[in-house]
Amino acid sequence: MDPDLFIVIGVTVIGFSLPSIVGAYSESRFPKVAVILILIGGGLVAAAVKEQPGRYSFGSIPDAFVRVIGRYTK
Repeated sequence: MDPDLFIVIGVTVIGFSLPSIVGAYSESRFPKVAVILILIGGGLVAAAVKEQPGRYSFGSIPDAFVRVIGRYTK
């Protein structure tokens, strides 16, 4: 599988969990959906890092987004 795609999907899923966290805490309830999204996104990011150790850092994540978008929009 493509580790760049894993990292992009994982970071995107984690990003989608943030509004869920805010909504749950503003309504004083446990953020179940956010926890599940963070676990899924974290698992995808961990799989990408495990497949290509040393390739990804915080600075290289935008490059991974560009590579994935470029690869799938040709």
